[in-house]
Amino acid sequence: MSLIVIIIAVVLVLLVCGVAAWMVTARRRKLRERFGPEYERTVEGKDSRRAAERELRERQERHDALDIKPLPAPVRDRYAQDWTRVQEQFVDRPDDAVHEADRLVTTLMGERGYPTEGYEQQLKDLSVEHGRTLEHYRAAHEINDRSSSHQATTEELRGAMVHYRALFEELLHNGDRPRESQA
Repeated sequence: MSLIVIIIAVVLVLLVCGVAAWMVTARRRKLRERFGPEYERTVEGKDSRRAAERELRERQERHDALDIKPLPAPVRDRYAQDWTRVQEQFVDRPDDAVHEADRLVTTLMGERGYPTEGYEQQLKDLSVEHGRTLEHYRAAHEINDRSSSHQATTEELRGAMVHYRALFEELLHNGDRPRESQA
């Protein structure tokens, strides 16, 4: 009789451990899917996977409390025209165009409902919905900083514009890819 009780207890413990492991794996998978490459970047930057996942969940909670809204078509059109002007400016004044692209992306973030109080917080807030595009924003921002002290080449500045455009397009179209126009 006591052997049966021990076997049942062991089976129950193994079952509870299995369910717990499955829950942890499912939660981890959801975070990976949600944050994309930002998941691994955060894990690498923390002392433990548990601390990184806690931070990612905190980012998600903060993001969920924000009032992120899609843009009405006329506002999207205005931003698209502004972006076209910034790109046209690049030919004659590449440094200024990159600075203006940074300003335009930040303004668009604010218009969508993202706080713009600081670059690191912007990264955290954007990571929840735009984790796959965030590396573009980091690269563009780094080149923009070097451009301020005239240490970026024209080719790097061109790359910054491409990087900014990736995030700009995602923000402009609420994370959806813009529709190709029918010719």
